[in-house]
Amino acid sequence: MPSYEIPPRDKPAGDNGYFEQLTKAVFQVGFSWQVVNNKWPEFQKAFDYFDVDTVAGYDERDVDRLLSNEGIVRNARKIEATIANARECRRIIDEHGSLHAYLRSMDDWTYPQRRKELAKRFRNAGPTSVFTFLHCVDEEVPAWEDRNK
Repeated sequence: MPSYEIPPRDKPAGDNGYFEQLTKAVFQVGFSWQVVNNKWPEFQKAFDYFDVDTVAGYDERDVDRLLSNEGIVRNARKIEATIANARECRRIIDEHGSLHAYLRSMDDWTYPQRRKELAKRFRNAGPTSVFTFLHCVDEEVPAWEDRNK
């Protein structure tokens, strides 16, 4: 039995929701999904409920604070990636108006093109995390069973 369940699909109401789903997808890769899901309420508090602007402004003190928080998965690489991804989300919002509009700008792209673009823009966003992110924010992706093809 896999250590995950197929997550629900739900289009976020705004940029913070997209950023939260991206972060969750990044943290789930390489960890038990159940552990990450169980700790998610603590993640939400620790990362200021994934407010893009707030997390984009984090500094080394925030990294230290997060690394000492036993309520979350304390992986320095993923924590630093989350902060870098908030900054990239901020750039995308400035360029496109919203993360949703950014994804809409790729409507004519194939799934492999979208996956490559997102993996290039976001840190620690490999094929599995990009697939999971797109799936969770209700974007068009291959069937769950075909996610690694």
